[in-house]
Amino acid sequence: MNQLEEILSKTRKLARDELLDLDAATQTAIDEVAEAHNGPLDEMLLSEAAMRELSGLGVLQPLLDDPNIEEIWINRPNQIHYVDQTGHKSVDLELSGSQIRNLCFRMLAHSRRRIDRLTPYVDASLVDGSRLHIVIPEITSKNWAINIRKFNKPNVTLSQLVGLGSLRNEQAELLIEAMQSGKSILVAGATQAGKTTLMTALLASSRGQDRIISCEDTFELALQQDDWVAMQTRPSGAEGAPEISLRELVKQALRMRPDRLVIGEVRGAEALDMLVALNSGIPGLCTIHANSARAAIQKLLTLPLLAGENISDGFLRPTVAGAFDLVVFCERNLEGRRTVSEILEVTDEVL
Repeated sequence: MNQLEEILSKTRKLARDELLDLDAATQTAIDEVAEAHNGPLDEMLLSEAAMRELSGLGVLQPLLDDPNIEEIWINRPNQIHYVDQTGHKSVDLELSGSQIRNLCFRMLAHSRRRIDRLTPYVDASLVDGSRLHIVIPEITSKNWAINIRKFNKPNVTLSQLVGLGSLRNEQAELLIEAMQSGKSILVAGATQAGKTTLMTALLASSRGQDRIISCEDTFELALQQDDWVAMQTRPSGAEGAPEISLRELVKQALRMRPDRLVIGEVRGAEALDMLVALNSGIPGLCTIHANSARAAIQKLLTLPLLAGENISDGFLRPTVAGAFDLVVFCERNLEGRRTVSEILEVTDEVL
């Protein structure tokens, strides 16, 4: 047992048996370990490491606390990858397979979601709202794989995106007018293109009195609106709890008197329910993975077929035309800069 593991073991025992608070238990444990060792200890370093393990997420905590880091992932023991404003980096450090598994269980405690051989992958949220994805063997070949998409900070505005160079003034003015007049917008782009950030900024520009109902696989949106209800899906549980799908959330949202229906990402059969809802006069806002604005429209013409119902092209084209007014395409260049490269008006000619 190394010095840190010894301190952690003693701290937990002191907190449990002596009812000491975490700070006092940690300091007492460090003092006991220092007395038991002949050589000097770096008490400050050990104290910081112990607190990260006990109250944070160990070696991940400094990366989670760094505002410049966007995403963190682990492929195997003893190495962490992350992306910050300057690009992709990797760090070699002491991180065993058992430590990775323990980190996963600690991260999942907040969301109460589980991972095991029966459920070998999971999406969840951390306490700060960051998105967590875990996959384990036998889905992965050998090691537990972790991805953490950092939390999108609230109060992002279209004006701020203009200042960052992600949006032009005329684009921002067009989008503000669209949100204020109750138009429906589809935000398209690849992974990490800035779709959720743009969606948050768009919602900040919506009418103040709007009642917003959002449906997501895992909570990602960060809004300041008072009249906002956020819902997320639920996987089926080993105890017999049934799955709650995105399609079911869309159906429930329609019973909640929304002024705007928000879907974090449409990618399956829920596209049919969304299109029907938006054709009933409810403005919508959602994201979709696509390579262009036109490709996003074409994808919306095929996703509803996954509902398994008898759906014709003659039904889908006017339904898509009636559902969305604008498609906004986001992209990220090789330097990592995110921009809105296209705003497409949905017309019969586009379809």
